[in-house]
Amino acid sequence: MNSKMRKYLTVIALGLAGGSIYFLPYVKFVFYDAQIASMGISNTQSGLLMTMYTVTNMILYIPGGILADKISAKKALVISLAATSVLAYIYAFTMKSFAVSMMIWLALSLTTAFVFWSSLMKAVRIIGTEEEQGFMYGLYYACNGITNALTNAFALKFFNTAGGDLQTGFFRAVLAGGSIAIVAGILLMVLMKENKAGNSGAAADADEDKFKFSDVGKILRSPIVWIASFVIFCGDGIYTSVSYFNPYLTEVIGVAPADSSFISVIRNGLMLLAPVGGLLADKVFKSTCKWLTTSFLIVAALFASVLFIPASINPTAASVYTLIPSAVAMMLYGVVFSVMSEAGIPRMLTGTAIGIASIIGYVPDSLYSLIFGGFLDKFGGHGYTYIFIFLIVSCVIGASFAVIVRRLGLKAVEQSKE
Repeated sequence: MNSKMRKYLTVIALGLAGGSIYFLPYVKFVFYDAQIASMGISNTQSGLLMTMYTVTNMILYIPGGILADKISAKKALVISLAATSVLAYIYAFTMKSFAVSMMIWLALSLTTAFVFWSSLMKAVRIIGTEEEQGFMYGLYYACNGITNALTNAFALKFFNTAGGDLQTGFFRAVLAGGSIAIVAGILLMVLMKENKAGNSGAAADADEDKFKFSDVGKILRSPIVWIASFVIFCGDGIYTSVSYFNPYLTEVIGVAPADSSFISVIRNGLMLLAPVGGLLADKVFKSTCKWLTTSFLIVAALFASVLFIPASINPTAASVYTLIPSAVAMMLYGVVFSVMSEAGIPRMLTGTAIGIASIIGYVPDSLYSLIFGGFLDKFGGHGYTYIFIFLIVSCVIGASFAVIVRRLGLKAVEQSKE
């Protein structure tokens, strides 16, 4: 197998890893009623599992990132994937005990967030050269989206074999979906390279200094790391918020719920455009930050145009139009983590930087839904106007931060040459 083919197959395997390992912690989003019925728990208890998981993740991101820079990315990923599958098997046979389930969800933070996430993002970075970071991250996110959907579909197929028995179906779904992570681990064992420095990837810098804990302080004190983290914050906020087009179409435009759901499926499929964003960043703009600045401003303009869509517009036309900002958002989001390369973060410290960025970058996942929910509860359908204005401002801020990261990154490069 030639090195180029191996490189792309490894990214695909990483996409499978990222797309399958989160099946169990987020299983409620696919099998909500079945999980509650099988466990015999309330909606509040179901929410408690997710709250425990997300809060613990936030606590573990930075120490996990530091550890990811100290150990082999390959070993960290394989062990995390195997451990997650084991937890799925344990959960399948003990789900009647809520206390055991709580322990499992806490353990899932250790196997899916602690060292796994930073190692995963670091692995994507070190597999490719600095000139192809955008495409590598874009390809990863496209594969991630596809394999996530396939993992859920695979689990759903086993769920349906129970003939309507929720408990039996859910048991089979957990075993089936939980098994995919270990398959990803086996593929990474075969495909990922491991060099002497403890980095796994074809393009890892052999001459880079080894990680030192004293470097952690430098990363924590580096303004560019924090600014880059807010670029990711803005990118994630846009990515997660395009889902609000779904209720917007039904409540404001009058699209039938079934049609709106169909548009939502298409919107999720637009993640396949992530590699296109990567190619634009690498080949056309020759800069991730330039592409992010441009795409943030394009999305801002598209959100602004939504404010002027008349209520009398043809529902089909409105539905199709909402896919345009969604498409650009997917191409934007697919490359946000490659901003670390342009920020001048050394490869050996990528894990620590990703840990910091993840704490800040994923805040919109929980914060934006609270803010937007408040807009809709207070203003009804008019609340979408406030949502889009909020997102326009977020885009402008994201574009501004991307410009700053590029300038600081170029300045750091010039200083290193002196």
